[in-house]
Amino acid sequence: MPKKSLAEISKEMAGIDIAILSTHTENGEIANRPMSNNGDVAYDGTSYYFTYEQARTVSDIQRNPKVALGFSSEAGLFSKGIYLAVEGTAELIRDKAAFQQHWTSDLDKWFENGIDTPGIVLIKVKAKRITWTGRDEGEVVI
Repeated sequence: MPKKSLAEISKEMAGIDIAILSTHTENGEIANRPMSNNGDVAYDGTSYYFTYEQARTVSDIQRNPKVALGFSSEAGLFSKGIYLAVEGTAELIRDKAAFQQHWTSDLDKWFENGIDTPGIVLIKVKAKRITWTGRDEGEVVI
């Protein structure tokens, strides 16, 4: 099985904006929803996503912090395309200083008062295992 470093994985992820975040619901089902990485793609095994306190995502994570992320990129003339599956643990952050570190102006269209938007939450996902497929496949355990 081919090996890749986190730096190589980060380079492959650089143009992927949307991830599918999967959580466990209260009845044990799996819920999936698209989430933007906000251009925060210097990937070191940790991903960040903004949402609202009342979102089911938040209650799912409070109940069970084990989550998964799915990423895919299209193959093209200058790219090979890749599908990444990340297994990890989520943490809910409600600190404005942390919001500021991961904020981009593109988020203003979703959160009208920026980091001062009432009920905003930052989801931090720390990867434990990453698998990929594309022209090759492999796994990194963190």
